[in-house]
Amino acid sequence: MMMTLETDTAETSWPANDSASALKAALVEIVGADNVEDALAARQLVSEDVFAVADHVVSLIVTPRSASELSKVVAAAHGASVALAPRGAGMSYTSGYIPKSDRTLSIDLSKMDRILKISPEDMTVTVEAGCSWKTLHEALAEHGLRTPFWGPMSGIYSTIGGGISQLNAMFGAGHHGTSSESVIALTVILADGQVLRTGARGPDGETPFYRHYGPDLAGLFCGDCGTLGIKAEITLRLMRTPAHEDYASFSFKTGAELLGAMAEMARAGIACEMCAFDPGLTKVRMKRMSLMSDVKTLGKVIGKQKSLGKGLMSAAKIALGGRDFIEADEYPLHVIAEGRSAAAVAHDMAEARRIAAEFRGVEIENSIAKVIRAMPFPPPNSMLGPEGESWAPVHGVLSLSNAPAFHAAVDKLFADMAGEFESHGIYTGYLFTSLSTNALIVEPVFYWPNGYRPVHASMMEKSHLAGLPKLDVNPEATAVVTRARRGVADIAARFGAGHFQIGRAYGYRDSRDTASLALLDEIKALVDPHGQLNPGGLGFPQ
Repeated sequence: MMMTLETDTAETSWPANDSASALKAALVEIVGADNVEDALAARQLVSEDVFAVADHVVSLIVTPRSASELSKVVAAAHGASVALAPRGAGMSYTSGYIPKSDRTLSIDLSKMDRILKISPEDMTVTVEAGCSWKTLHEALAEHGLRTPFWGPMSGIYSTIGGGISQLNAMFGAGHHGTSSESVIALTVILADGQVLRTGARGPDGETPFYRHYGPDLAGLFCGDCGTLGIKAEITLRLMRTPAHEDYASFSFKTGAELLGAMAEMARAGIACEMCAFDPGLTKVRMKRMSLMSDVKTLGKVIGKQKSLGKGLMSAAKIALGGRDFIEADEYPLHVIAEGRSAAAVAHDMAEARRIAAEFRGVEIENSIAKVIRAMPFPPPNSMLGPEGESWAPVHGVLSLSNAPAFHAAVDKLFADMAGEFESHGIYTGYLFTSLSTNALIVEPVFYWPNGYRPVHASMMEKSHLAGLPKLDVNPEATAVVTRARRGVADIAARFGAGHFQIGRAYGYRDSRDTASLALLDEIKALVDPHGQLNPGGLGFPQ
């Protein structure tokens, strides 16, 4: 029996039939009435992501508050044969959690946000899946600790469960790889409500401390986009926070020279983070910054330094440097090094300068590198362009040797589409970063004149949003951007690229060999025999 759904003026669409009413009553019994939502506006919000609005609207939202409640919720949904769409912070731009039918229950993990245990003795921390990277980082700082990978720039909202499901880049990634590489153990809820726990877990079974006990079961659920199970609890490795850090920024004449320098710095293992932009994205970033944001930023920079004098000096350099230290047509690279000793950090920074010079890099004011570390988790106001334009990225994870050719191929695609871009007011940019010693991420981004939606309003600062124009819906420009993103994904496939946040945007299954597909399908059939977990994710049947 299919559920019906009203999408215009109704306050609720949960159908008045015995089956639906029984499920709703069961969910209320598990989590309480305050944690079961059927208002239309709320359901519409969780039925869109940063790029896409689903053709369907979820029928109900349920918000469990613990692993036990989550297990019971999933078991009840399993018995009712409804699809499940797990949602963390909602920052997907690849249709990662949006419903593929009206008969979908959205599972909101925002109230599963506790830090369950910090263990300096065992150097582990266990959190619930809805805990944000910012919350965890600040709690660990009180102990002089952090996780090796410690979050994306969206970490003010982005959740650790979402980061493990979708994978992440940025803070700590230059040394320690993506988010999943800091995972020790997972507690996962399977499609029928069963609880699966991974790793070596100590004598009581509740104190995970080591990941690789036999086959790596945790790895199955890292990057799965919620298609194999729903993360409930995650245990991560800890490290002592490095005592020393330093920053340098360089400007390169071409993208090829920039990527060449980044590849060599990655091989040398000298940067905990590298972040670079093309001229297009640099212009956007400089245009977006306001005097008020500058004042806030300077305060953060002052507080980051070890003494007030050093902080004031750093802030003064940023203020006096203005925004003209990057040439408009060049590629800036921002490098951050960290370590246990000042001498080691100084050695790494000297090596960064040597490598940059090899590729005609010129050192520039390191303001942005300092700001990145001083304000690692800014409000996500960059979800829109400086004039209220829609924003969406697409990316590829490339081998060090292939990244320049991939970048050149995407540039050619954009040149071929330049006429369409111009006629529709579309402009582009690039973000570049690194993963450990063996990969670079090339992320083209698009801006186009299209009005913001509830998902943007739910996360951006209200004061910032109020200062932006509300543009009209622009389906023609959006269609061109959709085609261009698809073109980039096709180029990535030609280069054998990997991807984070696969969702429904990349041809993951097409890239797998026959034996891998067979194994993947057998696992899916075992953990989710009726295909209820995030249908369509990773290319599984919808």
